[in-house]
Amino acid sequence: MQSSGTLDHIKRVHFVGIGGSGMSPLAEILHEQGYIITGSDWGESDNIHRLEGLGIHIYRGHAAENLGDSELLVYTSAVSSDNPELCAANAQGVPTIERGALLGEITRRYGNTIAVAGTHGKTSTSSMLSHTLLKADLDPSVFIGGRLPLIGANGRAGKSDTMVCEACEFQDHYLSMRPAVGIILNVDADHLEYFGSLEGVIASFRKFSELCGTLIVNADDANTLKAIEGLDKPVITCGLTDGSEWQAKNITCEDSYFRFDCYHNGAFFVAVTLGIPGRHHVFNALTAIAAAHLCGVSPEAIADGIADFRGAGRRFEFLGTFKGITIADDYAHHPTEITATLTSAKAMGYRRVWAIFQPFTFSRTARHLDDFAKALSIADTAVVSDIMGSREQNTWNVHSDQITAKMDNGVYLADFPAITDYIIRNAEEGDLVVTMGGGNVYYCARMIRDRLK
Repeated sequence: MQSSGTLDHIKRVHFVGIGGSGMSPLAEILHEQGYIITGSDWGESDNIHRLEGLGIHIYRGHAAENLGDSELLVYTSAVSSDNPELCAANAQGVPTIERGALLGEITRRYGNTIAVAGTHGKTSTSSMLSHTLLKADLDPSVFIGGRLPLIGANGRAGKSDTMVCEACEFQDHYLSMRPAVGIILNVDADHLEYFGSLEGVIASFRKFSELCGTLIVNADDANTLKAIEGLDKPVITCGLTDGSEWQAKNITCEDSYFRFDCYHNGAFFVAVTLGIPGRHHVFNALTAIAAAHLCGVSPEAIADGIADFRGAGRRFEFLGTFKGITIADDYAHHPTEITATLTSAKAMGYRRVWAIFQPFTFSRTARHLDDFAKALSIADTAVVSDIMGSREQNTWNVHSDQITAKMDNGVYLADFPAITDYIIRNAEEGDLVVTMGGGNVYYCARMIRDRLK
């Protein structure tokens, strides 16, 4: 492994907000590499409990004394400038680093980092690829945004020189990476509060592309092709149309689970059966196949790994069936993702599909009101909760009932207890209930599950 600089000659690292999906895998990776990790967070979560099970001490709440004798403090963009731990680090001269920059430092320690970028599908694709490489005994390090069932966590530190990680475009975080292989799944209009326009998003992906050694890209996505236009480096194309280096042919479907024949440079490579529902995963699988092939995995082992992959946490994750009602949870928080999730759900043969959506951030909700209404209309009934503002103030004066007002099948209910009561009263045997959103709507799925039990 290569030296990264920031992590050299230190041993103690403190994470502010350690339970976050982008923080906990970094903490776990560094812990497994021998660093002494501490952290702080509010409340309880599965991530916090897992880290504590590894022996990592986590403080509840934020206080200056939590910093202790740490030699580096890690924070996220959601941490305010007056956070007492951040202020203590600045006062004591303890170096600080933003989470995205730390991920970049860690990825540069590996000679074969595979960075999975794209507006949609990063977690599903990086999880599918990680699962495949792990099943093939390549022992990669892993950083993903959802829990990978095979390891029961968001991340792990392997002993090989390969790392699979998500490369998030939010606030250009992925520009701290220098990956050997970069995957671009798609480029869509998101995070416009930062990028300003779709053109700004495309320009950001262009910068990311320039940092990669080899690119694996979506040949069917016009915005992706625009982002990489004229680049002087190896580009591997994946798609459903002729001319792609990796192509899916003879696509068939049974109960929303797809099968296809994978072709490489026009020649049959392997037959693939997906273990997760949804047509959009056909393309995700193509990119995972291309990356696994670069790592030297055989066609048979690739097909076995993809078939064995049953999804990542919060990516169409089934919680079970109770009194005949099936409960699932999904991270979909953009109209394109909601459309893909609900289209798959409607094709699975359930009596009715109930969508429970928690909008995430005021800016995204305000910009996509019509698109959210259109996407949620795919469900038989869509229940929309209050917006989770996260890092934002509601300067847009936007409200969830502005979505449901545009729908014939929309219901606005402010909180999870009210939504749980509504579903318990109205859902029936043979129905599917899907919670969706980038916040904590999975709590609602668990509340419904527990009430049905």
